Amino acid sequence: PTVSEIKQGFAAGPAAEPAPKLFQPLTIRGLTLKNRLAMSPMCMYSSHDGFATDFHLVHAGQYALRGVGLVVMEASGVAPEGRITPNCLGIWKDEHIPKLQQIVDFAHTNKAAIGIQLAHAGRKSSTTAPWLMKVQGVNADEAHGGWPDDVVGPSPVRFSEGSWMPKELSIDQIQRIQAQFVAAAERALKAGFDLIELHGAHGYLIHEFLSPISNTRTDQYGGSFDNRIRFLVETVRAVRKVWPEEKPLFVRLSMTDWVSPSDEIPTGGWTEEESIALSKALLDAGVDLIDCSTSGSSPKQKIPLSPGYQVPFATAVKQEVPGMLSGAVGLISNAQQANAIVEKNEADLVFVGRVLLREPNFALDAANQLGAFSQYPHQYERGRKKTKLTFV
Repeated sequence: PTVSEIKQGFAAGPAAEPAPKLFQPLTIRGLTLKNRLAMSPMCMYSSHDGFATDFHLVHAGQYALRGVGLVVMEASGVAPEGRITPNCLGIWKDEHIPKLQQIVDFAHTNKAAIGIQLAHAGRKSSTTAPWLMKVQGVNADEAHGGWPDDVVGPSPVRFSEGSWMPKELSIDQIQRIQAQFVAAAERALKAGFDLIELHGAHGYLIHEFLSPISNTRTDQYGGSFDNRIRFLVETVRAVRKVWPEEKPLFVRLSMTDWVSPSDEIPTGGWTEEESIALSKALLDAGVDLIDCSTSGSSPKQKIPLSPGYQVPFATAVKQEVPGMLSGAVGLISNAQQANAIVEKNEADLVFVGRVLLREPNFALDAANQLGAFSQYPHQYERGRKKTKLTFV
């Protein structure tokens, strides 16, 4: 074999040092990721009626081109009233499938895996895209495409003083939303996604059921820990029945609300200990990885921001829930930091978000900085920085 064939991975060469762990494959069920860098799902507020557009093709596609192992598309509403804003992506009708399928096909052509986050915003729905808030206000009313009369939650408890008051979901409505998650998973399958992630974080509907701050119900979906996790566990079990055995299922959790008991909030918020116990139940229900984020249930949260501040939660899942994989996310912004997380077994997968918005070539540059080979698109190969791995 020629040197270039070896470097491109088309032929075997002399035994080499193992690649940095960030650039080693990770197999989850029947899916093998080429590396352990994932694009975190990030809302783009660029849809109309839930449809993906050419913007989404270019946005997700650029990271598939530029070396990210797993691209996870943004929170996609399982119902129109489940979107965060009128401009959010959706997957509540079959007409959404063709454009999503085009994006999936492009990712696969470029050897990237691709997933989609399924979501219902609950009491935090019918809000306004960030760049429109100064003009339209935080809440989206009917005049701006919102649905204030259809904002729902586990209980009639506002997120904040100026938020919409949610209507308490009946049991029938709860079951209908669970069926919407199942139908959304079926559409994701038709579109060809490699995995799905259920959004159970950041104060949206699933998280609202988990947290005593937003869930004051007294029936089988509120009160005790087992009751508060019931909505999510039932939803996971229902989704797993239609999502193929060989395809991974992730759940993003807010591992803590960062809210301690106080006179104003006597219960305090959802805790790390509860997240660990929930992760054990989710493993039994068929979940493969917990994407470990935090916060979003209360404006009273006190978040100790620092680089990698959420990584310890991913480590706790790995250590305390044998068999469950974990993903680290939050203020992970350089190659050495990301690689150290997986080298030290603090997490199995590293999710990066804003750094990709700033540095679209983050994955390729990280490989270069760590001395690993990462496949450039053939069309871009001649732009590779000149190193021992250069072959054009």
